[in-house]
Amino acid sequence: MTLRGPKSGWLVLLLALGAAAPAVHTASEEEPASSSALVEVTALKRGSLPRTTLVYGIMQPSNAARHSVMAPAAAVVAELDVRLGETLAAGAPLIRLTPTPTAAAAYAQAESARRLATDLAQRTRTMVSQHLATAQQLAAAEKAESDARASLAALKAQGAAGPNVLRAPFAATVTALSASVGSIVAEGAPLLELARPAQVVLRAGAVPAVANDIAAGNPAEVTPLGRSGALPARVLLRGAVVDAASGLVPIEIALAHGALLPGETAVATVTTGVVQGFIVPHAAILLDDEGNSYVVQAIDGIARKVAVRVLASQADQDAVDGRLDPAAPLVLAGNYQLNDGMKLRIAPRAAPPKS
Repeated sequence: MTLRGPKSGWLVLLLALGAAAPAVHTASEEEPASSSALVEVTALKRGSLPRTTLVYGIMQPSNAARHSVMAPAAAVVAELDVRLGETLAAGAPLIRLTPTPTAAAAYAQAESARRLATDLAQRTRTMVSQHLATAQQLAAAEKAESDARASLAALKAQGAAGPNVLRAPFAATVTALSASVGSIVAEGAPLLELARPAQVVLRAGAVPAVANDIAAGNPAEVTPLGRSGALPARVLLRGAVVDAASGLVPIEIALAHGALLPGETAVATVTTGVVQGFIVPHAAILLDDEGNSYVVQAIDGIARKVAVRVLASQADQDAVDGRLDPAAPLVLAGNYQLNDGMKLRIAPRAAPPKS
């Protein structure tokens, strides 16, 4: 074809440059490069871990260690010799009560009735000796005297005869104070509460599904909230009923005497048994989009996801169960970015430091 005109020279030049330019290939025309992920692995092994459960509670006296001190009769609180939280020796004074005017009057009447009954019994004995009274009359007079003495003794034991000092029946700690100086208390009113220091326990609770795995005698470790270090303990009681107020099964855990103070809050890790399974590092456990647990194994250099069920955990290890290949290593570092079928490159293990 013949090119003519003033622009024909430029067109010839452009065609020549195009013919001389190298061919350009798009990325889609190239061969796909093979990809692989660099990962760290560890051998899979079987073993056992303790099965544990957590319960939370407060250090309190056990029911068997509690003792309520109540007013033996209507009285006025004259003195309080103790303070909340104070530890007392056996026989130490707790509280001094004085009789109310009504109680004092009742005691005076009982004293007068006792004197009259004693005089009547004495006169009746004299009359019987003179054959002026019968044996039946004497028996009635002696019974009246006995009743009057009993009534007077009861009022005296209740403190109506004068000031009455109540004392600690055993070495104890004051855990509650209900009375105040100058107040008038009725008979049977609670004044204070004592507890044996050696019988302070961690009173906790658990939902029935968790409590069913706990039994008396199970070993435990108690960690006070806000403090470090676990204390050895054991389960003293696992209740057989659900507490109506809390909806939990009561659990009492015993510690060494004086390990924690009454009122302290703590968490107890109770060992309820032993679990057998594959023992894997916690870092190997992953969760899918549905929240299900899985691990990744390196099988013939290929990544394979395997669903697992976590049976127990301790420190940085988990006991799991699943359709795992015991001979295939477990992927650790880099496992979160893997999909089934990806090629793997195993990172060499670092040599242990020389001593």
